[in-house]
Amino acid sequence: MQLVLALVAVVATGCRERKQEYEGPYGRQVAEAIPLIERGTGLRFKRPPKVEARSKAQVREFVLAQITKPVAQREMAGQEAAYKRFGMIPDTLNLREYLVSLLEEQIVGYYDPATDVLYVVEGSPDDIVGLTITHELVHALQDQYVDLEAQQNLEGENDRQSAGQAVFEGQAVYEQIAAMLGGGNVAVNLPGGWDRVREMIRENQASMPVFGRAPLVVQETLIFPYLSGAEFIRGFKTRNPAGTPYSDMPVSTEQILHPAAYFGTRDHPTRITLGPVRGTKRYENTLGEFETRLFLYQHTEDQNDAIRGATGWDGDRYALIDTPAGEALVWITVWDSAVEAGEFREVMQSALERKTLVGGSAESETTRVYTNMGRTSRLITAEVGGRPLVIYTDAPASVAGELVDIAGIKLEESAPAEPARTP
Repeated sequence: MQLVLALVAVVATGCRERKQEYEGPYGRQVAEAIPLIERGTGLRFKRPPKVEARSKAQVREFVLAQITKPVAQREMAGQEAAYKRFGMIPDTLNLREYLVSLLEEQIVGYYDPATDVLYVVEGSPDDIVGLTITHELVHALQDQYVDLEAQQNLEGENDRQSAGQAVFEGQAVYEQIAAMLGGGNVAVNLPGGWDRVREMIRENQASMPVFGRAPLVVQETLIFPYLSGAEFIRGFKTRNPAGTPYSDMPVSTEQILHPAAYFGTRDHPTRITLGPVRGTKRYENTLGEFETRLFLYQHTEDQNDAIRGATGWDGDRYALIDTPAGEALVWITVWDSAVEAGEFREVMQSALERKTLVGGSAESETTRVYTNMGRTSRLITAEVGGRPLVIYTDAPASVAGELVDIAGIKLEESAPAEPARTP
């Protein structure tokens, strides 16, 4: 679930390099931040960034405009319905209204790639404004080398979008902290080291009451790009201090979570194309390894099992399906090996027992069935092209037979990310 525009202000202390005043609002802060960002990233601004002030009312208008874009509306409606069916958000939650409140609570400043302007909310505390400007100036710089707006407008590619967001937010967090410390190695120069960075990011978000009431999937997908993204950037800078990952972007949260999947033997996810289904496909997307972990943890409340069950993920695809009897869900996952598929299936069985409130029964050697409260869930082991699959379906109990034609499922390795632009 991509929740863009959320702000994490990581408070750190250190010296600042005073520079010539920058023309426009918040000129002093901008002038101080630009040389530190350029030195930290190894990139120069191709054109001066634009900075403007905005009222709280204008910020609300901006948030509403982002959420009501056709792409955003389609994605939000589909994701809301899917996450309710997965049992990851309450059936009573209006995601659109909640996100407006959540983002209003968090935004102190934001960079808008559609206008190429960095906006700062009027009346925000001075110490937070300085940190925010540094963070958002990194986004302004990124947008001169990468099409950030195109990244935000991806459809049906949640996992790939999450990986890209982790790079952009992670770099902004890393360089924001580095700038506040006067440059150098963040983990070495920051009191408490990298563990303190992780603590500060979580503490900052947890101090916000609307965020504190958010469902687990909302909280964790908000934090992921900043926390795991910053750790990815730290690893990238350790290996390539003068470079950026823009021309070789990670394409999955697996590559963000597991350094070996990106920096070692590159592990591109498998792209899944669903075969014919019993009904009409209304919406399709991916969870990815990270949100697979969240699903498992949501229903088992066991972090170790959630991580174990999601490790070995090599691709997934889910679809909401309209049937004559009502809404259904099919989720196909592919795994690196039969052993890892088996571990996922084992944890999934525990998750489904808690989700459906029944123990389940063996329908066949490859299928376990859970029926309760007018719905039937199936957990199916399958193989396509020699690759192990685990398929989860959830449908009205009156829908007989399989939701998806397993023989029609197609698998192919995902292509690398598109190279960065050079405007």
